[in-house]
Amino acid sequence: MRWVRFSHNNEVRLGEVRGDLVYSHTERFALSSLKLLAPAQPTKIVCVGVNYRDHAAEMGRKIPERPVLFFKPPSALIGPEETIYLPNSERVDYEGEVALVIKERCKRVRASQAYEVIWGFTCFNDVTDRATQAWDLNWVRAKGFDTSAVLGPVLVSPDELSEPLRLETRVNGQVRQRSDTGQLIFAIPKLIEEISSVMTLEPGDVIATGTPAGVGPLAPGDIVEVEIEGIGVLRNRVARAA
Repeated sequence: MRWVRFSHNNEVRLGEVRGDLVYSHTERFALSSLKLLAPAQPTKIVCVGVNYRDHAAEMGRKIPERPVLFFKPPSALIGPEETIYLPNSERVDYEGEVALVIKERCKRVRASQAYEVIWGFTCFNDVTDRATQAWDLNWVRAKGFDTSAVLGPVLVSPDELSEPLRLETRVNGQVRQRSDTGQLIFAIPKLIEEISSVMTLEPGDVIATGTPAGVGPLAPGDIVEVEIEGIGVLRNRVARAA
C-alpha cells in the first residue's frame, strides 16, 4: 500500500494512493491536485550516521562498531516541495537517505521481527550544517535547525518494494549520490533492534538509515531531489533563511 498526508480545506488528512487517485474517508482526489505534507508525524526522528563505508571514507571516519545515532526534532520536519532554508553557515550539505516509519508502539524488537513494526519506507534528506558540525560535538545545532529534516513524498509498505532499495540524489538535475541499502554497514533490522533496545518507538516515528558518499553543499536557488526506486522523488527548493 501507498499513503500520503495532505492538506484539504485546512484539514490534514491521510489517504491511500491508488494509481493517480488518493482515497480518504469517503472521498477521492487526484494526486496531482493535492498539497502533500511529510507522510508522518513523528514524536522523534532518529538518524544514523556513518552507515555507508564510502561515506565514512569521504568524511575520514572509522567504521563504527555500533550504529552512530542522533536526533532531529520534529520541528525540523518539512515535506515535498517545501523550501529548505539554509542557516548562516559557510557550508550546508544535502544527505539523501532511505527512511522508515514505525507503525506501532514497540520496544526491544529483535532483528528477526523488525519488519513487523515498519509501516513503510520513504525518502529523507538529512540537511546538515557541515561547518557547525565540525565543532558542535552533539550535533544539535548542525542537525536540528528548522527545515533540516525533509521527508516524503509518499509512504510505501515493505511488501510493495524490492530490496535493496536504490537511492539517488540530484542537485539541479546532476546526480550527486547513487547507492542502495545493500551497502549499509548496519542493515535495517539491526538498526531497529539497536534503537528499540534503548528507547520506546511510537507510531509515526522516523528512522533515517544513513547517507552514502557524494554529500556536498547546497546554495540558494538550488533544487535538490532524493529519489528511491519504487517510492518516488522528494523535491525541494533551497533558499537562505531570513
